[in-house]
Amino acid sequence: MLPRSNRMVNPADFRLAIRSGSRAGQQRLIVHCRTDEESDSRLVGFVVPKSQIKRAVGRNRVKRQLRHLMADRLSAQPAGARVVVRVKADALGVTSEQLGEELDQVLARAWKKWDRSLEGRA
Repeated sequence: MLPRSNRMVNPADFRLAIRSGSRAGQQRLIVHCRTDEESDSRLVGFVVPKSQIKRAVGRNRVKRQLRHLMADRLSAQPAGARVVVRVKADALGVTSEQLGEELDQVLARAWKKWDRSLEGRA
């Protein structure tokens, strides 16, 4: 399970990651990521809109799957990472293995975009 200290709960952190971070998506997931140079802690947040998954049971199931998957991937994230995972309706009913494969692909693409944006600023 994702430790509580690594869960993004502050709305300002969500806003910053979504607005100024890099974004990558596929059929089931969209990931926003950025780094915070002032902090070494890694934070992960999840957005599961009611418009995408209507029932609370489904939203909570997908969040539990993603929290577990991100706990395994947390150490691979750079120091100061801020990651927001947004869920689309197609994520409901998918196995954790399939969700994990897509999460890996989307995270890799988002971090590659973030690295390129940092190179462009330098």
